Amino acid sequence: MTTSVEQNYVDAYRGNFTSLLRWHHLDEFWETLKHQADNWFIYAVGEAPPETTASKEHLLKFIDEIDALLHKDHEHDYCGIVYTDSKEKPAFIKIFDPHNLGVSCGFSENPPLPGWILSKIQPVELERALKPPKNRQHWWNKIFD
Repeated sequence: MTTSVEQNYVDAYRGNFTSLLRWHHLDEFWETLKHQADNWFIYAVGEAPPETTASKEHLLKFIDEIDALLHKDHEHDYCGIVYTDSKEKPAFIKIFDPHNLGVSCGFSENPPLPGWILSKIQPVELERALKPPKNRQHWWNKIFD
């Protein structure tokens, strides 16, 4: 059963996002975010969702560290793996792991989950809330029926 808190988070997750396509767009965005660095949840997808917001210092450190990681591990002349609901007043940011991209942009029946999410609303366990398809479970169960 889905709670309203869980549904609100999933709705925000599935909302409209724009890509920070070029590295200079990401640099500009980080500067904007640094000026709005209060009351953010930092969620590493796959880990337990945080119950409290990060301190401003923690968020600023996260921004510096994730930026360095993305530049190091995403060896392209474009970024395109960070998405936000608003470039000027963000409330939800998806950061995809350069080592688990699959089809993070465009259309996919089963796109990968982001590696990290920054949000103004408290996260829920995304993997459970989205109930990703268990592609092989039907096959597995059929073998032993």
